[in-house]
Amino acid sequence: MDPFKLERYFARYEFNVRYLLSSSDCDGFSLDYVLSKATNNELKLWNNLTLGYKDSTGDPLLREAIAKHYNSIKADEVFVLTPGEANYILMKLSLLSGDEIVCMKPAYQSLYQIAKDIGCYIKFWEPDINGSFNPDDLRSLVSQKTRMLIVNFPHNPTGYYPTKQELDTIISIASKYNTLLYSDEMYHKLVHDPAKLNDSLVDLYENTISLWGTAKSFGLAGLRIGWVVSHNQSLLQKMKLFRDYLSICNSAPAEILTMIALNNSEEFIEVNLNKIRSNKAIFAEFAGRHSNFIKDYSEPPAGSTAFVKLNLSEPSLDYAERLVQETGIMTVPSEMFEYGQSHIRVGFGRANMPEALQAWEAVLPK
Repeated sequence: MDPFKLERYFARYEFNVRYLLSSSDCDGFSLDYVLSKATNNELKLWNNLTLGYKDSTGDPLLREAIAKHYNSIKADEVFVLTPGEANYILMKLSLLSGDEIVCMKPAYQSLYQIAKDIGCYIKFWEPDINGSFNPDDLRSLVSQKTRMLIVNFPHNPTGYYPTKQELDTIISIASKYNTLLYSDEMYHKLVHDPAKLNDSLVDLYENTISLWGTAKSFGLAGLRIGWVVSHNQSLLQKMKLFRDYLSICNSAPAEILTMIALNNSEEFIEVNLNKIRSNKAIFAEFAGRHSNFIKDYSEPPAGSTAFVKLNLSEPSLDYAERLVQETGIMTVPSEMFEYGQSHIRVGFGRANMPEALQAWEAVLPK
């Protein structure tokens, strides 16, 4: 498999720079904070924890807690595992060399790279100049040959989020051919206007498998817990059998902490949303002051990131490398998404974003 460009780039800088201006996750919550939100029964589970093997599909209490966040999902339609593992297993089980898939781009590389290495033919659904994806464009991309349609809402890195009408269009196109819809929902519920929040796609289209987890929405990336939900019991069972050759089961402490977060989700998601909204307003004002350099910035309606076009005389990768060396600010250039050489990803989930912008402003063209 080809190297995961974004993850290798983070590996170089993530733990030895001063500012992470491009992170897609929010500041991590402390263990004390998580436990402070627990009920007495949840604290008993934590205090009586033993570090043995766990149910390979996920603790039954955890799967029940997950199912409550969906309208049509039952606990036995939930499979708990790491998000990357879920993505890998699903692709390996569902795709064969020569299969056609349609995937959003730019995108997190694993959403298409595994399919590419399997030997699939990939069509990309790309945004317009404003960073928005037109669902009508899918009509010329999805056909009876399409084995899988891969979407990611809220979208990383642009922050695009479909309206209910746009979502209906996507579903109608997929359902026309009964195409398997893989919905990466790692930023689920990080919608800046709560009135615009859509249901999970698994609740709207039968032939969907949806992915969510603790890393983005909950600010608990260190738990390494995610889950897939689907009404396709046969597919879930095959994924469970495959997982026996990988991690076998989840971390016992991580499952209990995830359960606490899910049962008290507003104490995590709303904190992150408030931080994102605040930082988004700060960045909009910053971008306005430097409109000659920040060539194109459209405020995202959802998620924790934006894809910002810069007025550069060099590739964005070269600029990002210089910036981190000169200021200690790490940004993610568009080359890490295999999408041109003029954008960087900006993340709104870190409390020190104002300080990072101040350091960046000091080296911007006057």
